Amino acid sequence: MGALWHPFSDMGAVERDGEFVLTRGEGVHVWDASGRRYLDATAGLWFTNVGHGRSELAEAAADQIRRIAAYSTFGDVAIDTTVRLAERLAELAPVPDSRIFLTSGGSDSVETAAKLARRYWHQVGRPDRTVVIGREKAYHGMHVAGTALAGIPGNREGHGELMADAATVAWDAADDLGRAVERIGADRIAAFFCEPVIGAGGVYPPPDGYLAAVRQLCREHDILFVADEVVTGFGRIGGSWFASGRYDLEPDLVTTAKGLTSGYLPMGAVFVAPRVAEPFFVRDAGVWWRHGYTYSGHAAAAAVALANLDIVERESLLDGAARLEKSIAASMSPLAEHPAVAEVRSGTGALAAVQLADPTRVLTLVKILREHGVSTRAVGAGAIQISPAFVMTDDQVVELADRIRSGLDELA
Repeated sequence: MGALWHPFSDMGAVERDGEFVLTRGEGVHVWDASGRRYLDATAGLWFTNVGHGRSELAEAAADQIRRIAAYSTFGDVAIDTTVRLAERLAELAPVPDSRIFLTSGGSDSVETAAKLARRYWHQVGRPDRTVVIGREKAYHGMHVAGTALAGIPGNREGHGELMADAATVAWDAADDLGRAVERIGADRIAAFFCEPVIGAGGVYPPPDGYLAAVRQLCREHDILFVADEVVTGFGRIGGSWFASGRYDLEPDLVTTAKGLTSGYLPMGAVFVAPRVAEPFFVRDAGVWWRHGYTYSGHAAAAAVALANLDIVERESLLDGAARLEKSIAASMSPLAEHPAVAEVRSGTGALAAVQLADPTRVLTLVKILREHGVSTRAVGAGAIQISPAFVMTDDQVVELADRIRSGLDELA
């Protein structure tokens, strides 16, 4: 009996069947405890954008740790590395002159954005605007606000009411958001949270015109628009740093994590547009926002983030992700013809999902694919995740698709 309680797991099944223990990674491959090699189809959990085993990132962390590993950034305290990271992220921000609030990960970032949206309206004299709206199928992390916002009912089951002022609308119909605004009242709504491409809920690209329509609705009703780019940010969308740029969203808040450090150390960031930040930066007003984390702006994580961004720029990995968008679609789309497959969703960045015709068999497929040298996971309602590191070659994408097809044949 192992001591580790795995997230999102049937621990009875893990106890019965044992753990899938990995010991190392290099590029787009990982190895298990027996020395067997696998193509990493998921880049860890959407995050290893620059690939595994980058010694440059290890050295950046070690150099920073030798100097000063971490320190509180509460009050007026800062570490030089953390300041440099914030300035660099501000230069990349979808909205110019954004402020950067650093967190320990994606769930922290969503919780931060939800609290900040409500606190913003309180600060500007409209405290009744507390309702936050999310979408069906959406995933916004597993803190209280993110779980309540997300459109995955199973994740809320058994926890009681998490947040009263949370609502859910259809993931693919802007009109449904409009109806929610009429029903709730715009003067009670703080923010609308939107993944530009739904990730863990099953990899659902936005329907044509959807993002522009919901963004316009938020403008018309003065509702803060929060782009959840924990998955799509830092290049995963393909060709751009953020989906907010690709789709011209001009968000009020952007939540990020994952690709910020390529997962080498935990870190997230919330990009706060000038409109939302301004009431908290008034000189001599004595305004406090009582929120933050022990590791907000962790120096070693900041050093890794800076080195990671260097790699992305130096190796043109935004272009690499755009290349993967095309090669993944070309190699994975034919799998839709397989009798075990219902559809393949791709075409918006370096990510895709292969949806099974029988969703109940997805965990069986995940284990079968390990026998074919592929490490992947289940997402949404019966799909497998495809989100490789940006360094994956087109030939390796073809190899990945061939191995998935072989696994599907065995499943069938």
